[in-house]
Parts: sequence; structure tokens; C-alpha cells
Amino acid sequence: MKGLFLLLTTFFTAILFGQTEQSKTLSDFLPKGYLISEKVNGDLNKDGIEDIILIIKGTSKSKIIKDEYRGELDRNRRGIIVLFNKKDNFELASKNYDCFSSENEDGGVYFPPELSVEIKKGNLCVHYGHGRYGYWKYTFRFKNSDFELIGYDASNGGAVIDSETSINFLTKKKLEKVNVNKNAEGGDEVFKEVWKSININRLIKLSEIVDFDEFEIPDE
Repeated sequence: MKGLFLLLTTFFTAILFGQTEQSKTLSDFLPKGYLISEKVNGDLNKDGIEDIILIIKGTSKSKIIKDEYRGELDRNRRGIIVLFNKKDNFELASKNYDCFSSENEDGGVYFPPELSVEIKKGNLCVHYGHGRYGYWKYTFRFKNSDFELIGYDASNGGAVIDSETSINFLTKKKLEKVNVNKNAEGGDEVFKEVWKSININRLIKLSEIVDFDEFEIPDE
């Protein structure tokens, strides 16, 4: 009876107060129907130990299509799982199973943006590179039991930069830089800078973003 009482106490405590998912094996964090497509290592909580970011991808056969020009394409969406390394096991920090589109989406007249996820100065960075069209990057920091969006940066243009945007959601400031040198050839751009304040009541969490392709940055 005592053992049953302890078991029930543990069970209801987990329900009432939540219980952090932990495991020694990375595959234990994978949802059914997904595989690990990429693994990124780096310290995300400043404890001197390398944590792990898993980029995961669905495996549904119904998402594999035949394209007239490109042949067979896997259109399964991708997601992210962030794990803190606790030496003896891994602890779930955040998860979002379907927030990234497939790497095989239609890019129109150009290739689709290339997704890369990296760890810089303890922050989690989601970067989209789009060649001659520039790039955009989301910066997240762990706080309040999830990774919160603290920064956004974007560049319009490749060899010659037409404009740049940088938003700091902690200071609620937005910097817009527009190249006013119409004869610029690359490296000789002249930027006009405009600072603005943004209105944001709370920081957006990584786990809340449904689709990065459709995600609208709060910048006013």
C-alpha cells in the first residue's frame, strides 16, 4: 500500500506541477513518424556544457510528391527539439515539431530559402539564407521555461545591400538602414539610418510559432 501511495503521489504531483521530460537517449524525444535530420551542439544555458538542438523531419509517404521538372520531392515539414545536457541525461527545453517547411519547397524563379540553425553566445539562431535576395535571422534566448524571441535581423540584397533591418525586442527598438548610393557596386553602400520604437507586450516563444514562413514580426 505504501508503494502504491508513493506512485499515486508522484503521478498527481506531475500532473499538478508539471514534469520535465528527461532521457539518456536522443531518440526518446522524437515524436512518432519523425527522424533526426540534423544535430547542432553548443552551450545554451551558460553552464559550460554543450547542449543539443535536433532538427527533425516527418516521414509521411503522403508528403512525397512527383514534380514535373524536379522529380521526386519530400515535402514533409521539419521541426526543432532543444535539449539541455545534464551530464547524466538530456532535459527537454523546448519543442516545435512542424514550424519549418520542407527543404524542397518551390522557390519560384529562385531556389527556396536555406534554413540553418546555430548557437551563438548562448543564443539559438534560426537563419534563412536566400542568396542574392539576402537573409533573415531570428534570435532566441532561454527564459521562462522556453526560448523567447529577443532579436530579428534581415538584409535585402546580395552583392549590393539595398536595406537592412534590426529589431531588439528587449529594448523595443527597431533600426532601419536604407542604401542611398544608387551607384553602389558592393561594399560602398551609404546607409541612411532610422530608429523607431516598437509596441510589444510580451516576448514570443519558440514553441508558439506555427509556421516560420507565415510568421509576422511585430515591428510597429
